[in-house]
Parts: sequence; C-alpha cells; structure tokens
Amino acid sequence: MCLRVADIPFPASPAGLFSSMRRLWTAIALTTTAALWSGCEPQATVCPAIAMAPVVSLTITADYAPTVKTIHLKACQDGKCHEADLDLRPGSVSIPQPCAPETERPCSAVASPDGTRYGFLNMGTLTSSPIDAEVTGADTNGAALPVRTLIFTPKSAKPWGEQCQTTVTASLLLDAHGLRQS
Repeated sequence: MCLRVADIPFPASPAGLFSSMRRLWTAIALTTTAALWSGCEPQATVCPAIAMAPVVSLTITADYAPTVKTIHLKACQDGKCHEADLDLRPGSVSIPQPCAPETERPCSAVASPDGTRYGFLNMGTLTSSPIDAEVTGADTNGAALPVRTLIFTPKSAKPWGEQCQTTVTASLLLDAHGLRQS
C-alpha cells in the first residue's frame, strides 16, 4: 500500500498547526521525563548464580611446608565425618603488573610462588556449625607429624550484599606450632 502526500492529514489553519506541535512537544517532554525519572528508581540487585565449594581448605605455611611430605585431614560436622589424604599444591601470591610506566594502577597480575602448600577436603555440604578437625601426616624423612586438632566455626559472609546468599568458608592454617583457623 502506498501513502500519498494528499492522504496525510495536515491542520487546516496555523492555529491547528501550533496545537499539533504543542501536543507533539508535550508528548516528547512527558516521554523524556518518564525515561529520566525511571532512572532514579532503586535498581534490583542481581545476585551471582555461583556457590562456594563445600570444602575445608588447609594451607601449610612457607616455613613449615618444606618439612611436610603428606597430610591427612579428617573433619566432622553435624555428625558426618569426611577424611582424605590431601593433594598438596604449591601456593602463590598475585604480583600486580603496571600498564605503563606513567600509570600507578595495575593492569594485570602474575602468580608468584610463595612457598606455601595447600589442599582441600570435600565435605559434601558445609554449614556454619562447628567443625572438629584433625590433621596427621608424615615429614620428608617419613616420621609422623604431631597430631593437630582444632574445633572451629566456619566463617559466614554476604560478599554480594544482604539480599544475596550467605557464603560459608572453612579455612585452616598449619605451621610448626599447630593448627589454627585462617
């Protein structure tokens, strides 16, 4: 279907033209105001669809790690016990890398070994209830390490705000002096 210029309704008088223009500008003003006003409304917060792994993490300090060959971790929570020989991995720290000499903010980072070693014990489910942990193992000469025990409460946090899910973490630190929560 074709539209001819003669088919477009135009106001018959200049007063009608001004009335049509006034309505057009009023509509534009109302639409713009509505668009800007809606930008001032509180925005809904989106929570990430991720969860923390239900693990107890164990880090061996840099000064103690060279003497440790194997670690066995047993952790009991809510009447359920889990235990395993941990797969110990080398720890690292992030070293910021600058973008350019004139920039003070880092643009990237590289991992640098820090001498620690770490491992994880899968708990299946991790709650904020106390955990009874026991660490055993062997040193590099094959001798048994001292048995270390600790009852601790995992840490709960809301890193994405009050409206989002609570995260629960259970982290331990082992050194020559014993076992503690980190």
